[in-house]
Amino acid sequence: MGQQPITFLRQVVALCTYPNLLDSPSFPEDSKKRARRILQGCGGNSLGSYSASQGINCIREDVAAYIERRDGGVPADPENIYLTTGASDGIAILVSGGGRSRTGVMIPIPQYPLYSAAISELDAIQVNYYLDEENCWALDVNELRRSLYEAKAYCNPKVLCIINPGNPTGQVQNRKCIEEVIHFAWEEKLFLLADEVMKIFSFGDSTIFGNWRALIAVMCGYRGGYMEVINLHPEIKGQLLKLLSVRLCPPVSGQAAMDVVVNPPVPGEESYAQFIKEKESVLNNLAMKAKLTEDLFNQVPGLHCNPLQGAMYAFPRIFIPAKAIEIAKKKLESVLYPEAGSVKEKERITLGRFDLADALVEVMMGFFPCNFHKIFIQDDDSPTSRETKDLIEESERFPYKFSGGILLK
Repeated sequence: MGQQPITFLRQVVALCTYPNLLDSPSFPEDSKKRARRILQGCGGNSLGSYSASQGINCIREDVAAYIERRDGGVPADPENIYLTTGASDGIAILVSGGGRSRTGVMIPIPQYPLYSAAISELDAIQVNYYLDEENCWALDVNELRRSLYEAKAYCNPKVLCIINPGNPTGQVQNRKCIEEVIHFAWEEKLFLLADEVMKIFSFGDSTIFGNWRALIAVMCGYRGGYMEVINLHPEIKGQLLKLLSVRLCPPVSGQAAMDVVVNPPVPGEESYAQFIKEKESVLNNLAMKAKLTEDLFNQVPGLHCNPLQGAMYAFPRIFIPAKAIEIAKKKLESVLYPEAGSVKEKERITLGRFDLADALVEVMMGFFPCNFHKIFIQDDDSPTSRETKDLIEESERFPYKFSGGILLK
């Protein structure tokens, strides 16, 4: 899409990767100073060495200082910082320590498929809660409570995942919402996993972005991220360090790139003017594209896109005309008819096509209408109906309540 890279980040990583460039006059002194500090934290002054399992100490110190600045002076301890290979790695580490089998992980729907894939790989149980599309994909604590209590019938919910800004829905949660969710997690003794990967991409002057004190960040290309884990029992913290030690350490080059992200040039340094110019250019361009995407979707009859407040995606709704649904019903002898979206009919229709059932299982792992809850099937004794019921009831991906309706064919 023509986006220009950030020069300072590339300069520091290049200097760390090939230290002989530190003698080159082609690089500004502040980038050299930053690279020397990172290399001094590496074993043998080289990115080729293993680091501590938690990550390079000076980089963890920089991450803690960044969090403290971001949160208005609330102290952050470098000992609570764990550098990772990216968001997926951090999620896997935390979920794998969730306790006994059938650990339930609550995730928002629609969601980014990374979560459902990681949960499945770790043999945990995906517990869906649904964002309110009619209210700009808002998060309602009552919906969290419903999801939690229903999930207790088939798993042991231990983790609550919040994505802010929403991915792929693009909403930003305010301070009041965050406070309510934190209180809910405390009441229900849930481990709160707050994903703020898209925090930097917040659009609109009226948006107030509330920070969480647990964060997973990710970059593409150089894979690097971090998580701050607080209020953890010392024994559990020791077990977490053991889990990290098995992985040895995250890629050291990614750690170096992460340091530049949390510790960029500041006013008065040689590279600051170019850095801030490039950064603002990228963010302004993304904000312009977000607004353009939103407007173009809303100009198309039958499409609606909520205001894009942040992140990197638009998630429009497609309204299917009632007449089209009626025609589809007449043409298909058996159809898949889950309740979701804006259609409110509650009739039972035979589900007799396993290709559609299999497709729905796949769809459930990723983006799906936020209020999807149940599939309607004909309640009879035909072999097709019995087999389909068994397929659905045996799948741990399907919850058991319903609300709206949409036709898939």
